[in-house]
Amino acid sequence: MEKLNKLIELRKELHKYPEVSGNEIETGKRIKSFLKNYPPDKLISDLGSTGFAAIYKGKNPGKTVLFRCELDALPIEEINIFEHRSINKGVSHKCGHDGHTTILCGLATELYKNKPETGSVILLFQPAEEDGSGAEKVFSDPNFKVLQSDYVFALHNLPGYLINQIVVKNDTFTCAVNSLIIHLEGKTAHAGEPEKGKNPTLAIAEIITEFNTLIQADISQENFCLITPIYIKMGTKAYGVSAGAGEIHYTVRSDSNLQMQAIEIALENLAQSTASKHNLKCETSWIQNFKANSNNDKAVEIVRKVAKMNHFELLEKEKPFTWGEDFGLFTQNYPGAMFGLGSGLDTPALHNPDYDFPDDIIATGVAMFYQISKEITNAY
Repeated sequence: MEKLNKLIELRKELHKYPEVSGNEIETGKRIKSFLKNYPPDKLISDLGSTGFAAIYKGKNPGKTVLFRCELDALPIEEINIFEHRSINKGVSHKCGHDGHTTILCGLATELYKNKPETGSVILLFQPAEEDGSGAEKVFSDPNFKVLQSDYVFALHNLPGYLINQIVVKNDTFTCAVNSLIIHLEGKTAHAGEPEKGKNPTLAIAEIITEFNTLIQADISQENFCLITPIYIKMGTKAYGVSAGAGEIHYTVRSDSNLQMQAIEIALENLAQSTASKHNLKCETSWIQNFKANSNNDKAVEIVRKVAKMNHFELLEKEKPFTWGEDFGLFTQNYPGAMFGLGSGLDTPALHNPDYDFPDDIIATGVAMFYQISKEITNAY
């Protein structure tokens, strides 16, 4: 009970002092300070800039399993009024990364007390998940490349699901998500002589219309494709001027990394051909890329086994979640799985200003991760 109280205290401290993607310096210091009481055999700092890894080793060689959490918060103003509410204006933990991180710290307390019999357990504290850059930064770090793992695991809390319920799914768990920026360059003109310029209005309207024809919004069907307009800009509030430039931003979702590649090419070609038709220059770029989490069958079976061993309620998810999570880059490169941890039917939705991670699910997350580590490191 005392150990759980310390974890809850840590979670609330992390919640009170949130930092956005790439700025998780003080967050990292707080976690490392906590880990000094449960020192790992090796600590690798500055992974992907502000990330780090704590490694707990067994006495003998064996399999290595990696567990990952996220350090960053969101640029959302918190409206909660409890004591541990965010003190950083415009920034708050509205996705539960404070809780995910605390669960990994709870795993550290178990591993320090009971080292793996064989092999190693890596606890990866990853930066910048929210903007999709963190996993890539960690992967490209030379110090991470030496940490080869046999399996990788992560969890995500799920508002709207029974508290402490374990949610599993084979194959795609979360969708591939990528964001597209289309910049159209024409020529300004006097609003009374628009024919002397190149106004992007009709091209923007045509792109929006054509993109809509590619949407297949039913995730239960093949070729799921969601194309959501996010932001449009054209011209200025100068009523005597016919606009000469415009910009459209989209978020694109697919339940397959391979399908996402095909969608990206189709959208780029469509934007370019439409711009050419209207005598406009067109530049396209992609940002905030999230690979689909492709769960490995054997890894998911381990999650199922551990949930049943702990007598946790298990829910088999039929369809992927449509949100993105950059742990997909890990499941592309290693056998592994992301699973869900129910955080309550009445808990506010993720990314909402009144959300707060429920401390009641910390112990469940720790128990799941610790038993998964035993299943893998103790396997011969």
